[in-house]
Amino acid sequence: MGRPRTPKGRAREAAARLTVEYPEAECALHFEDAWELLVATILSAQCTDERVNQVTPDLFARYPDVEAFLDADPEAVEKIVYPTGFYKNKTKSILGAAHTVVEEFGGAVPRRMQDLVAVPGVGRKTANVILWVAFGEPGIAVDTHVMRLTRRLGLTENTDPVKIEFDIYALLPRRDVGSFGMRLILHGRRICTARRPRCEDCVLNDFCPAAFVV
Repeated sequence: MGRPRTPKGRAREAAARLTVEYPEAECALHFEDAWELLVATILSAQCTDERVNQVTPDLFARYPDVEAFLDADPEAVEKIVYPTGFYKNKTKSILGAAHTVVEEFGGAVPRRMQDLVAVPGVGRKTANVILWVAFGEPGIAVDTHVMRLTRRLGLTENTDPVKIEFDIYALLPRRDVGSFGMRLILHGRRICTARRPRCEDCVLNDFCPAAFVV
């Protein structure tokens, strides 16, 4: 096919090629249910998924469900989550989230964006992770990789994550945005890095506006 020249064309071609490149676009965080994913995602802020996965087995062994966090000693939680950084704020968010999920939503993590963002520690990015990964609903988590790659590919001119999110919704079928976002993250980590992108190894280099010039 010819080189795609519109944002929609580039988005769809990028989605198709990255699907071949990364056939299994899965969340790297380990979890058993939506509550565990919510906690793991809170812990992943400014922390690697690998480190979070080292911490959560001990955390969930001690507090096996959302109700178990209601009477948790904050200092005990802080001690467990300390390796993820910002442990005091993360502990406050997790315990606040537990109370909100139990008191406002009957102990079940809500499935709507407007409800999720009302939970302490859950912003729009975290909510989108939960919607797509836990519930299979459309959602794209716009992190630094997604922001960088969508701009380099000419899919958006925005720098605000929410505006970028809606720009992507306008370019792809909603059912595809979650997996596309995950593949952009993988590609951003492995190939299209922030400082020295490996354009020569990129499967998108024949139509990416930023190829070989960043």
